[in-house]
Amino acid sequence: MDEEMSHEPVMVEEVIEFLGPCKGGVFVDGTVGCGGHARAILERLEPSLYVGIDRDMDALKIATMRLNPYSQKVRLYHGLYSGVREILRDAGVKEVGAFLLDLGLSSLQLDSQGRGFSFQKDEPLDMRMDRGQELTAAGVVNTYSASELERIFREYGEERWAKKIARNIVSTRKRFPILTTSALAQVVEWSIPKKFHPKKIHPATRVFQALRIEVNRELEELGEGLNVGIEVLAHDGRFLVISFHSLEDSMVKKAFREWEGRGLGEVVTRKPVTPSAAEVERNIRSRSGKLRVFQKG
Repeated sequence: MDEEMSHEPVMVEEVIEFLGPCKGGVFVDGTVGCGGHARAILERLEPSLYVGIDRDMDALKIATMRLNPYSQKVRLYHGLYSGVREILRDAGVKEVGAFLLDLGLSSLQLDSQGRGFSFQKDEPLDMRMDRGQELTAAGVVNTYSASELERIFREYGEERWAKKIARNIVSTRKRFPILTTSALAQVVEWSIPKKFHPKKIHPATRVFQALRIEVNRELEELGEGLNVGIEVLAHDGRFLVISFHSLEDSMVKKAFREWEGRGLGEVVTRKPVTPSAAEVERNIRSRSGKLRVFQKG
């Protein structure tokens, strides 16, 4: 538990700086996780109410303990941030001064036993952020057609060898189901010619990313969350998004520019803010983070 609670939030100083003008207002944290950003914001920006949302019950249990000193100001909800309108209605709030999304996987999800997000451990092929949902990564790998798998790997993982990997998955599962992370990683690894194996990442990295996105409907959720988030954001309120791969970042960039074009406010960060060299050295998982900020007004 101590290790899980020590999860370090990404770009916390930058988040605090950009949320500074919102000090004392109502904050929504759509991906509260284990409460890393939340605790820093509560300590330094003194929001009147902090609404935290997450689909991962394990993370919410840790966040509840972590944020206990601020319990009078904090309301935590199990659910999707795309449902923020209904959640705010329950909290008695009409609009918010700040909306934060940290779209990365938490250390809890990556490191906890049995979650199946990583190929570095031999675990059941799960990848559900909300363990109450039915669809798992094993379900996708063992039931989707070759063409569906190819589309997922190509679109969500930007995987060059998507067609061959999908074809080999289908031929393999005819003999036995692919039920573990190591089994899938092996199929992917021998599907890509050795000379084309990436140098800096494991050959299965992109396929695992694509499966996680599919299982959790991450891009659909982001699109819906952006649309409803801008609606509940108050005048002069700020929308902050930390993304970790190009598809997410592209969606956020496009939405912010579209909002600006419609006269809803202005893009505060013309280029994405990235972690400092010192932070990357301290926390390697922060290296691909990109922060974008929009101010409504």
